[in-house]
Amino acid sequence: MPYLNVSRYLSEPAKKGIKKIKVAFFADILTVDFDGAVRTMYQLIHRIDAARFDYLFIYGEGPESILNFRSFQIPALSLPVNTNYSIAIPLLAKGRLIKKLQAFNPDVVHIATPSFLGSFGLDYACRAGLPVISIYHTHFISYVDYYFKRAPLLIKHIKQQLTKAHKSFYNRCDKVYVPSESIRNELTEMGIYPDSMKIWKRGVDTALFSPYKKDKRRIQKLVGNKNPTVIFASRLVWEKNLETLFNIYNKLQALKTPVNLLIVGNGTARQACEVKMPNAVFTNDIDHEYLSVLYASADVFLFPSVSETYGNVVIEAMASGLPCVIADGGGSKDFIDQGVNGFKCSPYNADEYVEKIELLLHNRQLSASFAANGLQYCKHLSWDELAGVYFNDISNLAFACRMQLVSA
Repeated sequence: MPYLNVSRYLSEPAKKGIKKIKVAFFADILTVDFDGAVRTMYQLIHRIDAARFDYLFIYGEGPESILNFRSFQIPALSLPVNTNYSIAIPLLAKGRLIKKLQAFNPDVVHIATPSFLGSFGLDYACRAGLPVISIYHTHFISYVDYYFKRAPLLIKHIKQQLTKAHKSFYNRCDKVYVPSESIRNELTEMGIYPDSMKIWKRGVDTALFSPYKKDKRRIQKLVGNKNPTVIFASRLVWEKNLETLFNIYNKLQALKTPVNLLIVGNGTARQACEVKMPNAVFTNDIDHEYLSVLYASADVFLFPSVSETYGNVVIEAMASGLPCVIADGGGSKDFIDQGVNGFKCSPYNADEYVEKIELLLHNRQLSASFAANGLQYCKHLSWDELAGVYFNDISNLAFACRMQLVSA
């Protein structure tokens, strides 16, 4: 049964008398614009109503402070398999962290990741009898094949252990937001309780990402010609199915009609990408304003990754009026209606991607139809509405917990 949103039924004076809801927010990384997961968190952080909620942010990597809320930084270490990422080590600040939490006295615990820090937050919440909400940001199990490909005998064992850990972690959470039906089905197969999961997609800023940002001159200046441009935007890390991207590049190079491949992003595999795709055009790190112009000015968006929990870049491209050719895998596939607003390809079949790209480059009517249908789809992805759902659920979790304490 859903929790009752009691504040809807109170008068304004009564609402003013309600105690602020205190939320302890655990996240390993809160560096602004670090990746899609962190950007999602900041969409919520920037919408916190300080009159209703008080937050304590507990994190490893990030700014010294977050807005006007209390914060506590934990020592962090870089991951050996991907040095761009770090994990917070709560044991290195356990005593001080517990004192911070006791002084704050939270009503609800929000946990971003099932990491050491996330597990610390979950254990604290369970001991204190506090409700826990989590957003499933990263589909870690899909990374195993890439990072342990040189030790194939270990892959099955690692996946089994990761599945066991995820099941144990998320089945102790009261509410788990998942971005798509595909991901929910996978998590259900892992043994995570379906009743605790709730579909909570991601929003897109349609004022920022818009076909009205189109400026062919800027993209032509960047690539150095007027040939059609296929754009790939992502962190350059191996779990983005880069080897298939290399194969697609080779086949695009062999086309009779010259095509630019524009690579937007950076990461640990950047050097390998430049070696494997010498004629591709690479950008340095760019802001979202420039990215929105590149999306709107390109001809096709290419995204072969199968490791996405959601795939913000696909939605950004669609909101920019760009037809998409993506992998039929991961969370991204759920918002492509095959042949209606994009194409989904067999994830590792480079020939299929190139075939669909060629079709869109030569069939302007089909390309325009995909663009129009993609724009229509994006109209329903509002951050304000998603944030409203989140804060309503936080309120209901806190209220239900308080009622249980009163009845006890």
